[in-house]
Parts: sequence; C-alpha cells; structure tokens
Amino acid sequence: MQDSMVKVATVPAFKDNYLWVIHNNTHAAVVDPGDATPIIDFLGAHQLQLAAILTTHHHADHVGGVEALLDFYQLAGDIPVYGPAHERIPARTVSLTENEVVAIKELGINFNVIDVPGHTAGHIAYYAKNEGWLFCGDTLFACGCGRLFEGTAEQMQSSLAKLKALPPATHVFCAHEYTMANIKFALAVEPDNLALQQRAKTDAAKREKNIPTVPFTIENEIATNPFMRWDSPAVVNAANIKAQSRGGVSSKNLSNGTPVLVFAEIREWKNNF
Repeated sequence: MQDSMVKVATVPAFKDNYLWVIHNNTHAAVVDPGDATPIIDFLGAHQLQLAAILTTHHHADHVGGVEALLDFYQLAGDIPVYGPAHERIPARTVSLTENEVVAIKELGINFNVIDVPGHTAGHIAYYAKNEGWLFCGDTLFACGCGRLFEGTAEQMQSSLAKLKALPPATHVFCAHEYTMANIKFALAVEPDNLALQQRAKTDAAKREKNIPTVPFTIENEIATNPFMRWDSPAVVNAANIKAQSRGGVSSKNLSNGTPVLVFAEIREWKNNF
C-alpha cells in the first residue's frame, strides 16, 4: 500500500523550530515551512517533488518560507498552499476551517482540519486519522502549550480538549523543541507525578544526544502535561494555591474543577515562571 511508504521527516530550523516533511519515495508535503532553505536542501537530497504546503497559523517562523519555496521550484499556482481561512497566509490557495478534508493524492493521505484557536485567532491543526498523526503547530507542545497571543484561555482550553479527545496513540508533531523547559514547569505544578518524573529522565537522555523529543503521544500528554490535566486533583490544588498567593480566582471556584479556570491559572503561572 502507498500509505505504508509514507514517512515524516524532522527538519530543524532557526533556534528550536521543527519543520515537517511528509513524504514517500517521490513526493513530499511540507508543514509550516518557516524557512525555505532547509526544506529545499532536504527535498534535493532525497530527490523529492513538492506536492503541497500546509500551514497552521500566520507567524513568520511557520510561513516565512512559503513564497521562497514556490519561487525556487517555480511552482506558484501549480501546487496547493493550505492555510487557516481566518488568517493571512502568504500565497495561500486553499482556505480551511474545521471538518474540511485535505487530500494529498500523491501521498495517499487525508487530513481532517481541526480549529484550534488560542495561540492565534485562526490557528488550525491537521489530523491524519489513518496514520495516527497530528500536526498542531504551536497549540500543543510536549508537556506544554502555546502562549495566548491572540486568543483567550477559554479558546485554548477548548482547543486542547479537542486534541485530548483524539486516540491516545496519536503521534503529535508540534513545531518547537521546548520540552525540557516545559517539563521543568510541569514538575513545579506536579512534583509527585511519577509519569512526569520518568518523562523528565527519558527526554533529558534524548536531548543529551541531540535527539528530538517530538513526536510524542496524546496518551503521554494526558499523563504528564499540566495544560491537559485540568481535571487532575493535584493540578487543581496547585492552581488553587497559586491563585490564592496572587489574590486571583477564589479557591471555591478552582475547587469546583472548572477546566477553563484551572487552565487559565496554570497558563498565567507559566507565563511568569
């Protein structure tokens, strides 16, 4: 089957970005090409033909290389550039909203579009159900989540809830190597979380060898990511203590376990960590 031949390659860029190349032996789709040069180098080294560009949101480190890629291959207008309908994406040819399907025939892959506002107002993610892959830009990170630059805590918590509901074995391809800093914060929230303690050791060993900690699984995030653990008594308690220390949300509200309130307190804590 063609699908069994499809792979995801990690292409580092800038200080800590990951650009993703989904490819078989002949064609490739690129996710969030913030820089064209490493993508051009990868495609050239593997003799791959660019078939599609997928973008999750408008930040420059995700879309800055789109036009340069098209110019280099002289493909402007010849290949689809997918992106969120509610954001300005360079050279976008297909505007996407939730539940639309992106079919890349050259790779035999279909992506379901998920609206995940919060980091930006129109952020989207791409979910390949058959492959068990999620490309989520800056919404969900390993043991963390994106800052709320344009959206609200309500939006981001709702977005993360959508991702939390995906099959536990789903592999998540986010756009940054922030894992060890995120784990340090997560341990401040839940120092007694045994799964988190083990993750800290496992991922530290990877980083010592310069091995990416991405992709990771939804299952691992549910067990260790404080931004997805708004229903954990330990996280609720930690958020409550933090709220009281700064004169924030009342303990009664947080003790009720309201997901948005817990999430918002944890996000504010991380902002100043």
